[in-house]
Formats: sequence, structure tokens, C-alpha cells
Amino acid sequence: MATDEELIAAVAAGDDVALTTLYRRWERPLHAFLARYTGGRDVDDLVQETWLRVVRSASRFDVRRRASTWLFQIALNLARDHHRRAPAEPVDPERVAELAAPDPLGPVRAGLDVARLLAALPEPQRAVVVLRHFHDLGEDEIAAVLDVPRGTVKSRLHHAMAKLVALARGDATEGAS
Repeated sequence: MATDEELIAAVAAGDDVALTTLYRRWERPLHAFLARYTGGRDVDDLVQETWLRVVRSASRFDVRRRASTWLFQIALNLARDHHRRAPAEPVDPERVAELAAPDPLGPVRAGLDVARLLAALPEPQRAVVVLRHFHDLGEDEIAAVLDVPRGTVKSRLHHAMAKLVALARGDATEGAS
């Protein structure tokens, strides 16, 4: 079985079977990442654009890098660009606590609305939380995807978790670092 890195080299050479194999391996993780990162907006378009970028830039892939890091980096950059272009869905700071408040009908319906909690985080914090807790990337991998030092990843993760805890408890003023 070919590695992801070998498949990318084959894609660069025009191998459609390699692209199909790579797509089947990574379509769901990339879709899930983008859905969580964007709150579900325009995910299919972003996934499609990610794969177009993979095909276009496969010849420039550095085989010393991990393919997963490269793929997530492409998806993240597209999501950031899309977020900058598209008008953001407004989040009223006074409603953040309401959005994160427990549902009296129980955890099945409430299920701590993760999408809304994630949306309340600043973009750099949301990125580290999604990559770490939903895609099990280590701090070094996250640092590579985001192109920041490992210490920055740790700091963002710490502040994000503090803010999420505060939001989940209904105190939108704490953990806002």
C-alpha cells in the first residue's frame, strides 16, 4: 500500500488512481475538519477547492513533510481566506452565554452545542482546538500546520480551553484571553 507521500508524488505525475486513493483516505477527515472549523458553512465548496489545490500544487509538495500536515494546512488556509471574504455570521457578545447555556431538556438535545462554542472562540484558538481534539494532531504537527512555534500552540490551546469552560458554565466574561 502506497504512503500518502508516494500518492502525492504520483498525483503530481498525473496519476488519477493515486488521486482517487488519496481522496478516499482524506476526504472524510478534511470534511470533518472544515465542518468544525467553519461551523458547517460552505464546507462542500471548501473541500472541493482543497482537492483542486492539492492537484495543482502536488508537484511542489516537499516529500520531507508529512502529507497530513500539508493537507490540513491547505484546508485551513482556504477556510481562513473564505472567512475573510465572506461576511461572518454575527455573534452578539451578550448572546454567547445564552448560546452556551445548558438546555433544560437534557444533554441529548443540548449536547453542549460544540459548533456554537467553537464559533465563540477567536480563529487562532479555534484552529488549535479543532486540530488537537477533533483530529488528534500533536502540538508539533499543529505548529507545522499553523506555521507557529510549539509554545504558541500550547498557549492558544490553554486559553481556548479556559474560554470554553467559562462559556460552558455560562460565564462569558472569564477565559476571554
